[in-house]
Amino acid sequence: MANPARKLESKALKLSRRERARLAQRLISSLDQEVDVHAEKLWLQEAERRLDELTSGKVAGIPAEKVIRKARSTLR
Repeated sequence: MANPARKLESKALKLSRRERARLAQRLISSLDQEVDVHAEKLWLQEAERRLDELTSGKVAGIPAEKVIRKARSTLR
């Protein structure tokens, strides 16, 4: 009998791209159950700092369409 994980892998690879992406995300998330409180605090501080920069006018936002276009161009 084949390894159950290999059977599952074979079935998973037959899923649509979207279904595989969702499954991959859920599997990866399941590996990291611990919350690093220090890291969470640092991320929150960074997000607040960036928001303050945007709202004060210190930095200007870039439209999402422009960012996506540039990212796609870079990846080609």
